[in-house]
Amino acid sequence: MSRKITATIHLAALQHNLAQIKGHLQSATKIVAVIKADGYGHGLLRVARALYKADMFAVGCLDEAAELRSNAIDKPTLLLEGFEGESELRAISDLKLDTVIHSEEQWGLLQSIVLQKKISIWLKVDTGMSRLGFSPTRAEQILPVLESHPSIDRVVLISHFANANDPTHSLNGEQQQRFEQCCHTIPERSLANSAATILNNSAHYQFVRPGIALYGSSPLLNQGEAGYDLRPAMTLQAPLIAVKKIAQGESVGYGSNWQAPEGAVVGVVAIGYGHGYPRKLTTGTPVLIRGERVTLVGRVSMDLITIDLTSTPAAQVGDMVTLWGEGLPVDEIAAAADTISYELLCQLTSRVVREDG
Repeated sequence: MSRKITATIHLAALQHNLAQIKGHLQSATKIVAVIKADGYGHGLLRVARALYKADMFAVGCLDEAAELRSNAIDKPTLLLEGFEGESELRAISDLKLDTVIHSEEQWGLLQSIVLQKKISIWLKVDTGMSRLGFSPTRAEQILPVLESHPSIDRVVLISHFANANDPTHSLNGEQQQRFEQCCHTIPERSLANSAATILNNSAHYQFVRPGIALYGSSPLLNQGEAGYDLRPAMTLQAPLIAVKKIAQGESVGYGSNWQAPEGAVVGVVAIGYGHGYPRKLTTGTPVLIRGERVTLVGRVSMDLITIDLTSTPAAQVGDMVTLWGEGLPVDEIAAAADTISYELLCQLTSRVVREDG
């Protein structure tokens, strides 16, 4: 029988976080819930069903949107990366999807065909991130043709902050000013991600696009949630499979870089980088067992980690160890791994069983 490493997905937390965001918005502002990358690792369909009270969904690509439609999820859905080729553009029309347009290639294709069903276009303007999108000048040139195109029923202006998590960054104001000065005839606009939704009310416009905040992780740099009560939507746990007393001076794990003090007891937990738990985590990283914080000792292996149980004599084989989630924020573990919570949530492998909780 295989050992069960679980990511418990707290559906009530997802719904709570959505309600928290909605409660801080003007009534006319709509929420586009970002559920790309398999719902940030939580499961696309599970998250979509839990967040069905959002006004729209946003996904990365056509395959994700098609999965929603094939499972009877008909919520208005936006493709953030747009389309590649005529077949995808026609599928967008057939599936009643909204799509971003961000490149000359997409623009050229859109001009060349007439669709059976009209679609909504989100015109991506690059206001300073230098990633996807047209320059403001080019967007102004394209807009009149979009507005008169027989296959387009509306145009929304969209852009993306590069530093919304840092409210002191000068580029935030520059980007917002460029956004407001672009394409004045477009009444519907979307600029705010999770951080801007929380920190910058003036950037809400008609649509906000929260992502990581929906999953209970803080999108902010060196701050709390600025009055938001966000709850973790995932708790990652693995079983304790061995408990060992280690003689003073004995080493643990690859590299032998941790030596036991006198009276040390270590536990072996059935999770490692082969499950998506970061190898970069080192001695001192916290985990929870029986509600108590203990720490990693030694290196993360492919399938195993070792933890210091010296202060937790009641721990025994079969206990579940929490790697992040309720009682242990994923942001804290991400900081210990010198990364961001997005990466930890999205990189869990298929060896981790997702369960509703």
